[in-house]
Amino acid sequence: MSYKKLEIWQLAKEIAIEVHKMTITELPKFEMFETGQQIRRSAKSTRTNIVEGYGRKRYQAEYYKFLIYSLGSNDETIDHLEELWETGSLKNKEIFESIHSKCEILGKKLTNFLKRFDK
Repeated sequence: MSYKKLEIWQLAKEIAIEVHKMTITELPKFEMFETGQQIRRSAKSTRTNIVEGYGRKRYQAEYYKFLIYSLGSNDETIDHLEELWETGSLKNKEIFESIHSKCEILGKKLTNFLKRFDK
């Protein structure tokens, strides 16, 4: 099996792409290099930590650690997204709500996935 078959990775990939497009098309120019850069990095980190953890799945503690990093990056993405909305830099409510909802769902899915390690 490949990490690409993991539902958490598929959703993280979708979010990373949507965040990237949002920062390019929806934010003021000055914000592309401020919070825009930070949210792109955190969204991509969510995705890549799933991949790196999967690559170390033979070592359960390592896999778990990288999934925790992924969950933290997802929380960071939510915080940056909320900041963009609250400051008015992101004005498109539909895009905000779509990405926010997907991040919330991903957070729940990552948390549930992590519970497998608690057994």
